[in-house]
Amino acid sequence: MTDAPRLHWTDGDEPRSARWRSLANVPPPRRVVLADDTLSADAAHKLVCEGTALLWRGDFHQARQMLQALGRRVDRRLRGKPSARSKALANLTQAHHLHRKAQAERARLLGLLLLPFEADHRVPLRRAPDVRQACLEAHGEVDEPYVASLRELQGLIGAHEWRKQGVAVPALGGDLIHPHHGVFSPVRGEYVDLVAQAPLPAVLRTVPTDSPTHADVDAAFHTAWDIGAGTGVLCAVLARRGVAKVVGTDLAPRALACARDNLRRLGLADRARLVEADLFPASPDGASPARAALIVCNPPWLPGQPSSAVEQAVYDPDSRMLRGFLAGLAEHLVPGGEGWLILSDLAEHLGLRTREQLETWIREAGLGVAGRLDTRPRHRKAQDTTDPLHAARQAEVTSLWRLVALPAPADR
Repeated sequence: MTDAPRLHWTDGDEPRSARWRSLANVPPPRRVVLADDTLSADAAHKLVCEGTALLWRGDFHQARQMLQALGRRVDRRLRGKPSARSKALANLTQAHHLHRKAQAERARLLGLLLLPFEADHRVPLRRAPDVRQACLEAHGEVDEPYVASLRELQGLIGAHEWRKQGVAVPALGGDLIHPHHGVFSPVRGEYVDLVAQAPLPAVLRTVPTDSPTHADVDAAFHTAWDIGAGTGVLCAVLARRGVAKVVGTDLAPRALACARDNLRRLGLADRARLVEADLFPASPDGASPARAALIVCNPPWLPGQPSSAVEQAVYDPDSRMLRGFLAGLAEHLVPGGEGWLILSDLAEHLGLRTREQLETWIREAGLGVAGRLDTRPRHRKAQDTTDPLHAARQAEVTSLWRLVALPAPADR
């Protein structure tokens, strides 16, 4: 908490300050004025458009209504002239960039409505709900009062409800996965269904009779990895399918804690191990690459810079995770093993990546395609004709690519 920056404002003639907290690492606003129920929405909109933050001191429910009113005004402002918007939407790549730019601007402006918090995460405003548990789950323990945005608080409350209620996963027989704050929820179940339906590699089910008998090598033929475990949902699916040993990797401590909690709830903690790693787990001796019979990866589907922890599951800067997975896959597979790449082609429809690029990366990594399973998205955005990216979402296909290591050129 002592590393958090401070927010400064004036109350009358008295200078005030408090710790500033932003889970998206947004810097504290430079200009802050006090605001309450007497401030009109038009005046508030003018202030935030000028870059002035509003530290709310009135009724909590009035603050929520103010945020809604600001949202309506910001949306009207960002829509722009119909002719210019229609021209931009004619190009899906441009539409995507404009959509992201508008989303970022909307988040910036609405993030300027601020609330005070006590050191126990309580909001000291009239009619404020008890948000202590939601804030604790996201921020952890804090040691002094702070200020944060109302919009971010609403996100924390939503994440807390997802975590409390859970998401039913048909591939797990309807059992629940409980996503934590900042960890992508498996609400789009089609990619999970692909992992539940794809045929397991033969070597994962039966150890070849001519394989080495060393315990670590034998164990690899009974092992599957989930690269970028997130909530642990794919680890759970693989374990439920009978894989004797599942290893999930992730770099985010939030994701590892979330996956650990879910696997414990599902009674699979003894079948799945979680390790902090950038892509592939290390071998016990560190001298040679660790190997597995099945290596699954569901990387972020769109090239781009994420703006929040949750967006790290959607946007992959320069396709780093996708390319890293493909480049390292062959050396981590046992003979006859498979790598399953779960990837949407939405980036192709948006002009952010071509199918030829993907196939080139696969070939350059010494990999071949043993098969592919395709499915159509079932989420609501695919049917939303008002979405500026509707044409791309309607054409989207999610695929599970079954990849195998090809023999080295000298061996072919």
